[in-house]
Amino acid sequence: MTEELKARIADDGVEFIYAMFVEMHGKPCAKLVPVTAIDDLLEVGAGFAGFAAGPISQTPADPDIMALPDPASYTVLPWQPNVAAIQCDATVEGEEWPYAPRVILKRAVARAAEQNLVLKAGVEAEYSMLHRNDDGSFRPADERDTSKLPCYDARGLTSMLDHLTTVSRHMDAMGWGNYANDHEDANGQFEQNFQYSDALTTADRLILLRLMMHTLARRQGLYATFMPKPFADKTGNGLHMHVSLWSADGDEPLFETDDDPRGLGLSELAYQFLGGVLDHAQALTAILCPTVNSYKRIGVGPPDSGATWAPAYAVYGGNNRTQMIRVPEGGRFELRVPDGAANPYLSFAALLGAGLDGVSRGLDPGDPNMDNLYTLPLDEIAARGIEALPPTLLHAADKLVADDVLRAALGTGRDGDYVDYFARIKRDEFRTITDQVTSAELDTYLSLF
Repeated sequence: MTEELKARIADDGVEFIYAMFVEMHGKPCAKLVPVTAIDDLLEVGAGFAGFAAGPISQTPADPDIMALPDPASYTVLPWQPNVAAIQCDATVEGEEWPYAPRVILKRAVARAAEQNLVLKAGVEAEYSMLHRNDDGSFRPADERDTSKLPCYDARGLTSMLDHLTTVSRHMDAMGWGNYANDHEDANGQFEQNFQYSDALTTADRLILLRLMMHTLARRQGLYATFMPKPFADKTGNGLHMHVSLWSADGDEPLFETDDDPRGLGLSELAYQFLGGVLDHAQALTAILCPTVNSYKRIGVGPPDSGATWAPAYAVYGGNNRTQMIRVPEGGRFELRVPDGAANPYLSFAALLGAGLDGVSRGLDPGDPNMDNLYTLPLDEIAARGIEALPPTLLHAADKLVADDVLRAALGTGRDGDYVDYFARIKRDEFRTITDQVTSAELDTYLSLF
């Protein structure tokens, strides 16, 4: 593999390598390594002071993180074709570092493989293209993108055509298979889809996608953001995940069937996996919606184009976008909770843990909900036993630490279980942000009493 990679690097004319890994928030950390040092990179890795990189459970007293490249992730960057990126696995003193999100997912994938299972996933990464005004506020990149119903508007696509077609060509050049590009439900919001793959590959690609968007936007003097809710009055940025299980030995789809009595085209295994996701939905939300801002996107009422398309309740249905889990067609389901801040490695690891728990317990999620949950009366929702998703990051973090299945799925390390470390970081984040006095609070309370 090493000699083959070096030959590819030479054939591609690459001069530099981004040796990359991500920390808890999904921030891409990298060193720029000249190809003249490729042997050292492949044999020893790239060294990082982990404490400086972000939350990855290191202190200034710890040894360096050595990021070891995964040659299978080698990707030439079409927007800078003399540079390639290689995703790396963080190690410390020769051992995989259990607080590194990619390591956590690889371990979850390996456990699934022991059961002859592979998780495949596709993501719908919504993002906003914004211009920063002189006063520091933001508006959509196209100042004429002000329609109250901008979704799928051909004029909105046309105004951003250069950007969208550039991204599409870059996706195809990287072998991702771009198949659709559209203006989404908020002004300045877009989505560009690429083909699904195994969970690790999809997670690696999402990290590169975010890097690409930020780079291209900056070159235009704009901002690209995957922030869950950048504007209070506009639809937030989701990261809908389409998931299915396949056999590891024969690459056979395991969620498909023509004999589903519920008529959704899902196998018994699919329903069990889905049941596990629903059973752990409260705790999963902390991983899938990992910021204070995330909870301004979910559970806030009907869409009416300009509010939200996000779920409020832990329930599944057919081709119904008011559900937490939608089944658009047989053989897969769409999880609508995750948002643009989600770390894909942690998300897929947690999903695997929750879903496989449902399989091991033979869970039945019951019949699908076919109603519009945005308009279903609250007393009817309560009567059906439908649970609301956590209202804040603090609530979700509390649910996460109480969930033994996700505790096991995300693993343990030198300083204890990952869920406790994650929850501590997120509780601190919650307090730091919510301790701030906002202009809305001043407007509401200053003269009220």
